[in-house]
Amino acid sequence: MTLACDLYFSFRSPYSYLAIGRYRAMMQEYDLDITLRPVWPLAVRQPDFFERNHPNWLGYTMRDMMRVAQFHDIPFGPPMPDPIVQDVNTRQISADQPHIRRITRLGQAAARRGRGIAFAHEAGKLIWGGATGWNEGEHLKGAAERAGLDFAQMEAEAVDDAEALDVEIAANQAALEAAGHWGVPTLVFEGEPFFGQDRIEIVKWRMKQKGLAPRAAEQ
Repeated sequence: MTLACDLYFSFRSPYSYLAIGRYRAMMQEYDLDITLRPVWPLAVRQPDFFERNHPNWLGYTMRDMMRVAQFHDIPFGPPMPDPIVQDVNTRQISADQPHIRRITRLGQAAARRGRGIAFAHEAGKLIWGGATGWNEGEHLKGAAERAGLDFAQMEAEAVDDAEALDVEIAANQAALEAAGHWGVPTLVFEGEPFFGQDRIEIVKWRMKQKGLAPRAAEQ
């Protein structure tokens, strides 16, 4: 029996990136279907979040995500450009956010096609894997193709159906909060939320209690 769950994910979240490849690998190893549920990052939902944080928050977070990447041997580097347009000195978030709105709508378009996890992983490697100009040229097209998607269709949908995609993205956030959390990455399995990139082994343990089995080899 195929187990099903939802992964709430932000393209601006380094911890979402550090989790997505491992969740994709779980889908390849086990009879498991994970549906991507993209949400807007905190910088969009709560623009004053970074201004309110403790002064040590940013330094610790940078140190921690670097060592998590090293521990799991995941390519990692600061996004260039940052998906969020923000004043680096004041931490003030711009009202205009073209990068995060585009990539999140593309992620939701991929989720509509049942390929959200694959696209989020491939796009995440562009954004957080140390490359530059992830939003330019053919980079996102290549990510879509590696995820088995038609990028031209997705890009047109992200523009022409932006309002409906935004409604779906907002519904993802509401569903996350209804499940008992607010942050990402959070995987929800049978109504139980598991927050953080460091909960993957616990997710696997819980799923095995519910019958998680290896995926049958293709003939």
